Amino acid sequence: MSARVTDQADGLRRLLGQAPVRVVAVVGMGPGAGATTAAMSLGAALAQQGKDVLLLDEHHPTVRSVCDVWALGPRGTLADVAGRRLRIDQVAASAVCGVQVLPASPGASIDPRTLWPRGIVLVDAAFDDEGRLSSLAESADELLLVLQPHPAAITSAYAGIKRLHRAHALKQLRFLLNGVADAGTAQQVMHNLAQAASRYLALSLLPVGWVRTDPRLADAARLRQTVVEAFPASAAAVDFRAIADEMGRGTWRTPARPAVFPQALAA
Repeated sequence: MSARVTDQADGLRRLLGQAPVRVVAVVGMGPGAGATTAAMSLGAALAQQGKDVLLLDEHHPTVRSVCDVWALGPRGTLADVAGRRLRIDQVAASAVCGVQVLPASPGASIDPRTLWPRGIVLVDAAFDDEGRLSSLAESADELLLVLQPHPAAITSAYAGIKRLHRAHALKQLRFLLNGVADAGTAQQVMHNLAQAASRYLALSLLPVGWVRTDPRLADAARLRQTVVEAFPASAAAVDFRAIADEMGRGTWRTPARPAVFPQALAA
């Protein structure tokens, strides 16, 4: 993805006392991957850390979009803010967990960093009719793919990764495994995907971790909350917070050697 914030720029901002705004686009690789749930849960976890979080909802107004799940009714959209018709504080809806949510059309073409001066911007990204990334997702600092660890889902996800790579000339992607039942299997899937992307696509595909399968996810959805909010001690909530903690520390760094995930020890 776009390296808009270089190490040099980060250093300058620290000297000036200004933290850089990070933009992370969350993309589901296939139906039922759980990308919206992941975006919301990571947002809630980041907000619990004290981060200022703006979540742009590209799936609004569909059922199970961020606004629908959290039962939010924003007074406008990202286009209204970009067109200077309304201020972001006038249109964004605040979830109970503290995340600010704003609908954003996949066709919107604006740098959200100009509207959100601090913290983290998450984009619950949607593909366009041709299967390409939205302008918002394409301009993000990081693209986080969400996929299931099942064989059919992995095959479909890898095909989608190839399409994204060819359409956008991507050099680096990150991914999260969702719905993991076995830590050993998760580690193997992560390793195989990273190796295949490197060998056949010359693409750096970096795992950020996994989220365990958890019945509390469905319970939280019925309550119109994330599992991080409703059941903070649950397995999935613990996993989302671990990933959000790494994300919230700043720019993810490329590991110098194959990563060993702390979750493997706890699972």
